[in-house]
Parts: sequence; C-alpha cells; structure tokens
Amino acid sequence: MYLCYNTVMVKENVTLSIVSYNNFEDVKKAVESIEKFTDPSLKKKIYIIDNADEQALYQTLEYEDVEYIHTGKNIGFGSGHNLVLPKLKSQIHIIVNPDIIFVEDSLSKLFAFMQDKSIGMCIPKLVDNQGNSLDVYRREVTILDMFIRMFLRGFFKKRQAYHSLDDKDYSTVFEVPFAQGSFLVVQTELLKQLGGFDERYFMYMEDADLCKRVNQVSKLVYYPETLIIHKWEKGSHKKIHLFGIHVRSMLAYFNKWGWKWM
Repeated sequence: MYLCYNTVMVKENVTLSIVSYNNFEDVKKAVESIEKFTDPSLKKKIYIIDNADEQALYQTLEYEDVEYIHTGKNIGFGSGHNLVLPKLKSQIHIIVNPDIIFVEDSLSKLFAFMQDKSIGMCIPKLVDNQGNSLDVYRREVTILDMFIRMFLRGFFKKRQAYHSLDDKDYSTVFEVPFAQGSFLVVQTELLKQLGGFDERYFMYMEDADLCKRVNQVSKLVYYPETLIIHKWEKGSHKKIHLFGIHVRSMLAYFNKWGWKWM
C-alpha cells in the first residue's frame, strides 16, 4: 500500500475520540485532564461519541474544542470511533479510552514525536493509579497466549512474560506488534487509508486487528517520554456477557488472520 500523508488541509494538530457507554464521570475527568495539561497553542479537538443515553449530562461539559455525538444506541467500540473519520482534518488522531488521566502535556510531546512520518502509530507509557506499568504492549496475538491470559494467568509465567514484551528496554523506543487500544496515536491520513477499525468486531480484538494492519504498511512503536494513567477495568475477565463478546471477537480475528497457535 502506498502511504501519502497530509493530502487534506490540516485544521487541527491533534484530534481525539472517546467512545462513551454509561461512563460520563470517567469521560469528564479525562477531558478535564486533557484541557488542564495541554498547551493552548496546540490546536486540538475532542470528539465524544455517546453509545448510551447521557445527553443531559454531556450538555454540562462545556469546552469549545469538544464535539458531542449521540449515536442513539450501542454501536460498539470500533464503529463509534469510526464515526468521526470523515470529520478529521488533523495530522494525528488519538483513540482514547474513557478511563485515562493526563498528568502532563502529553499531546505536545506526542505531536512532536509523530512528525516522523515513518511512524504510523505509537503508544505512550501507560500506568495504573499507583504508577505501575501496565502490560498493554504485546507480541502478535496467538491462540495459546489468549487462552493463558483468559484462563491460566497463574501459570506459564515465562510465556506470559514473552508475550508481554518483558524482554524490552522500556526506557527506549521500540517496535510493538500489538498495543492494547486504550490510547493509540496514529497518523490521521494513515487511519483514513486503512478505513479505521474493522467493524466486524463489536468490542475487543479490534485493536489487535488495527495494529496488525498498521504494521503491514508502516510501524507501531512504544514511546517512553510521556506517561498517562489508565484505570484498566478488564471487564471481560469479570462479566460473563463481556467474556462472550471477547470470545466471539477472538473467533472473528483468527478466522480473518489465520489460526496461529503459538
């Protein structure tokens, strides 16, 4: 695939999209932190896609650079983010989970880093509320690794460490096969050329699919020079209906990309 960036006039330096489903308070905190820490000279726009019915709450969130979109129903994670694709006129776009918090001007650092057009996508350092690094950087998804993560987390520690890229130096930039989709920074034109997320995934595995497609034509890297807090709920490990959605998404992923066992 031939990649051509900046084929449209850039309106914003950075755009962000957040898909919300009955989590207004998380989104509010995320937006407030972004607004608080971002240099006002950096042109940005935040799109909030409401897959639930929280219009009244979002009317209280008054920022000039925030656009609210109500879908009327739960159309899923990837489809929600894809709604803004025709609107984007930025250089880089960031796919954001509702439960993230900024603690510094991460957008300015990420924007500067992504001036290197050989980098199609990056993910910064993500930590929990206690400052512990999250295992959101992984090797390519396999059936064995997904089975271990879902059913055998107390076993096969060496394999889990291998899959989670524990052998990498996290003080440096390095390439990543698969980055969990809570905070993905991508060249906007690349995202458009790829068509955004594959909407066959209602939720889960759409991030693995997008990362794989990015890595086919560009590269995805870990960027250690900025830190973002992510309150990671791991819902599919706790709720049976989410677990079922996760399994169906896994089947769709392996049917598309091949049944790689290990």
